[in-house]
Amino acid sequence: MNRVCVIGLGYVGLPTAAVLASRGMEVVGVDIDPARVEVVNSGRSPFDEWGLDSLVANVVSAGTLTARGEPSLADAYIVAVPTPIRTNQSPDLSYVRAAVDSLAPALRRGNLVVVESTCPVGTTEEVCARLAASRRDLTFPHTAGEASDVHVAYCAERILPGNALEELIANDRIIGGVTPACAEAAKRLYEAFAEGVCHVTSVRTAELTKLAENAFRDVNVAFANELSLVCRSLGVDPWELVGLANRHPRVEILNPGPGVGGHCIPVDPWFIAAAAPDLTPLIQTARQVNDGMPKAIADRVIAECEGLDNPVVACLGLAYKANTADLRESPAIEVIKELQKRLKGRVVVVEPSVCKLPDEIAAHTNAKLVGIGEGLAASDVVVLLTDHDTFAEIGEESLVSKVVIDSRGMWDRTG
Repeated sequence: MNRVCVIGLGYVGLPTAAVLASRGMEVVGVDIDPARVEVVNSGRSPFDEWGLDSLVANVVSAGTLTARGEPSLADAYIVAVPTPIRTNQSPDLSYVRAAVDSLAPALRRGNLVVVESTCPVGTTEEVCARLAASRRDLTFPHTAGEASDVHVAYCAERILPGNALEELIANDRIIGGVTPACAEAAKRLYEAFAEGVCHVTSVRTAELTKLAENAFRDVNVAFANELSLVCRSLGVDPWELVGLANRHPRVEILNPGPGVGGHCIPVDPWFIAAAAPDLTPLIQTARQVNDGMPKAIADRVIAECEGLDNPVVACLGLAYKANTADLRESPAIEVIKELQKRLKGRVVVVEPSVCKLPDEIAAHTNAKLVGIGEGLAASDVVVLLTDHDTFAEIGEESLVSKVVIDSRGMWDRTG
């Protein structure tokens, strides 16, 4: 496989394309956003990810990575497009289907198609059927088995934003083929750059493995968050409680927070729930607990503002995780939106990694993006929403006479 086409140049697709290109493969990255294509072809990353800018610059300069708006002839195709959920928590596969339709005309005998987007179980088989309907001149594994002209497999990423390049190479991969031959073909592709073990299994097992990993994390976060609500009602410090409970040799409770963010954990459990709604009460309840945390934080802020005339609330952090600029599904944004609706005062937002507020916040006039100094000086209430290292350096003197609500437990663990 000397030429690979990666469809989707987002947080998964672009690092994957760049790493493949760094191994000497000829890689074409495809994205429907012309601005993103232009940025990549200029040798830059359109988003913040450690080490990615320099890697993209190197492979573009070497001519092993180019970006364009539509797929071209290749030996292997990797689909790495978003799979969001709709407002009713059902999976939205429109991006996957559009990507599959766009690559279908370029398919040739001997090609490999890998779905890397996180998907509901059965999606890869749907991809097979969709390709077969479009290309009746080729055979596909769901009907032709091992003798199919085209191999189709599933292999989801398992990377941590902010450390994507290292984990893309180091982490084990779970590869599911529609047939064993499909899995082996995909394994050969990933072994070209992955140092972790490539485990081969059935396609449905691989799809569900990815969902199970993130649902497991979501359930554990929900337990910590629900426990923190109990602690608040009983006058107990939740972080002290977690620290003491974790002294037990078989207990490892996570730290609570304002909710769950990122593209994976708030979304993927719903894919399981959608497939088996009557069998997943725990998974669905965990989602409800974590989705309810921003309102719980906002409730505390509103309560602290009672009796204040035109209070100013400083919200520190927009990103969903520390030391990144990643705002996807961030609970901090949900807290601020809730305050904008209910606070009889003003919100000042401090987020060093962005230069403007997201549109959903900027659309209202009662929020302003400010620097740390201005935000702390102007505020009556300070709410820590993202535990950036920058915020850890704030001295106690800057918080004197202010109400402090630390949703991350980074400063005052009684706050």
